[in-house]
Amino acid sequence: MLAQETGEVFLVCLTLSHPSLSAPYLLVNDQAALVRTAGTFQPFAFDISLPNEQDDALPQVTMTIDNIDTEILVAIRNLGGQRPTVMMEVVLASSPNTVEVGPFNFNILSINYTDATIQGTIGFEDDLLNTAFPADSYTPTNSKGLFV
Repeated sequence: MLAQETGEVFLVCLTLSHPSLSAPYLLVNDQAALVRTAGTFQPFAFDISLPNEQDDALPQVTMTIDNIDTEILVAIRNLGGQRPTVMMEVVLASSPNTVEVGPFNFNILSINYTDATIQGTIGFEDDLLNTAFPADSYTPTNSKGLFV
């Protein structure tokens, strides 16, 4: 993985899922279908932009999918309730069942689309950096023994 040159091909596999979908969308950034134990990942053009590391913000990944086949956009428009999830894994083309990096589980936080692309911001739904710790407050009404 750290070699200057390699004959290996790294492939990014995405699993887009939601409870209202009959089956998850399995996508791979390649020109041929990729058969794995998780299913057959269909070739699809997409790009993943990884975030910069920041101390004061949770990472958010930008995902851009080609909107040539409108099936995914129609499915996303018809989703209701909870947010769709994205699982991202990196595998080698020579050993597709061995996950080299990941899996990373994200929620789709926002979606923008044009005629050519669907762009989504994926990240963590909970704002961990602004969550109070401990979650409970100790007050005289709920913890009388502390305030005697």
